[in-house]
Amino acid sequence: MPFRRSKLNHRHRDGHVLVWDQNNLHDRPRGWATTRYFVTFMLFLGMANAYVMRTNMSVAIVAMVNHTAIQQGEEILDDECGDRELEVDNGEDGEFPWSSSLQGYILSSFFYGYVITQIPFGILAKKYGALRFLGWGMLINSVFAFVVPVAAREGGVYGLCAVRFIQGLGEGPIVPCTHALLAKWIPPNERSRMGAAVYAGAQFGTIISMPLSGLLAEYGFSGGWPSIFYVFGVVGTIWSIAFLILIYEDPSSHPRIDEREKRYINDSLWGTDVIKSPPIPFKAIIKSLPFYAILFAHMGHNYGYETLMTELPTYMKQVLRFSLKSNGLLSSLPYLAMWLFSMFISVVADWMISSKRFTLTATRKIINSIGQYGPGLALIAASYTGCDRALTLAILTIGVGLNGGIYSGFKINHLDLTPRFAGFLMAITNCSANLAGLLAPIAAGNLINNKPTMGQWQIVFFIAAFVYIICGTFYNIFGSGERQFWDNPENDEHKPSLGNGNSASSTNNPPTARLSNGNSATLAITASESRQ
Repeated sequence: MPFRRSKLNHRHRDGHVLVWDQNNLHDRPRGWATTRYFVTFMLFLGMANAYVMRTNMSVAIVAMVNHTAIQQGEEILDDECGDRELEVDNGEDGEFPWSSSLQGYILSSFFYGYVITQIPFGILAKKYGALRFLGWGMLINSVFAFVVPVAAREGGVYGLCAVRFIQGLGEGPIVPCTHALLAKWIPPNERSRMGAAVYAGAQFGTIISMPLSGLLAEYGFSGGWPSIFYVFGVVGTIWSIAFLILIYEDPSSHPRIDEREKRYINDSLWGTDVIKSPPIPFKAIIKSLPFYAILFAHMGHNYGYETLMTELPTYMKQVLRFSLKSNGLLSSLPYLAMWLFSMFISVVADWMISSKRFTLTATRKIINSIGQYGPGLALIAASYTGCDRALTLAILTIGVGLNGGIYSGFKINHLDLTPRFAGFLMAITNCSANLAGLLAPIAAGNLINNKPTMGQWQIVFFIAAFVYIICGTFYNIFGSGERQFWDNPENDEHKPSLGNGNSASSTNNPPTARLSNGNSATLAITASESRQ
């Protein structure tokens, strides 16, 4: 039986959120015009803005560089094909004589700022709330977008890298703070689809950023490429201000939320001083092979994904010889495929689990194999397509599209292993994965420095493919979908609350925890009624 209403008086916002049986909630608000859906929509737009800021430099830098000035006796465009009917970009050269290696450092500078703030913001959001860190962080990111053209022209490489580093710092809260807000606003039985909707903003932002950046670089004001940062800076600033004004930390602090919805959300999320969140089992995690399986899968994915995201526009100009105008649009096609496929494969994964034809472990490994072997094999195949632009683009689109399988693979596997420490595990793997990801543009830039031949690009693709496949294989060997022994609620100590005697710990039957049968692997709590 569920806890009586009197047992819910000991909520603690910053405590570990536990979930009790929701089957008897008859007062659930109906329809889409609810506050939590608006919060989800704003977080979706925030995630899209974050990825716009992350990817727009990849297209802008193609227009910024003076290719003629850095030829140094070699043609910067690859002429191996010998097909004179290939469309050559006849647009004007950019302003900056930056070599390919320098471009790699510029592209990676954003990620240095992004990486170092992952774990700190996760801790701060837990202690002080997530809303302000997310809103102000994205505002800083957006405002400094206006400074990018000035920094590039007046400060050169160092000035531009410094500004992009600060933008990365501002974007650091996006993942940990989004997780924290979803935990406070979305009932457990809605988190799978709401979480998927929010994180779909990553691909949506990339899809919007690349073609629009290409058009702005070709036809935009203030010299073309600067308009990319001005336009997206305005959009990001508007979103940040709106987010800080319209969104609240949790339902209880929202002044205009419908009382039924507030009661529904709060009754679904039960935090208490009675059951303490146990300390993180560091030693057990360090010895856990399934944890390392997720860690290496995450790192391998980020290296391959960042290679494509930051270098694909340059490859399409130097080798495939697409114009700037079409470059951004065509570069976004793989991410459109990834967005659509991730939605489709998540339904398939849910069916595999709910039909009980596959274990959770088998499902995670099968879907993750599609998500990592697919792009790895596609990169190998694309390196042999030569001058066939249509075939190369088709293979890369299919490969990156299949990469969407990771969202139903390792990306949610943290919840399977340890529902209560999943946030901590995500902070560690996401930080490590972004460290691996920032190496991708540096490695590619040095490999193709003044030598943008198909042979050099083949090496870039082979390295990314090798990383994808090796890390995916490690996951298949050591990964697991089973809850780990070091996250066993039965071993927790149940300490009596310092509050009144109506707390659940004063009963003769203390609450016991079990894992729900839902696909999101949330932690459910059931308890018998206390004796009167």
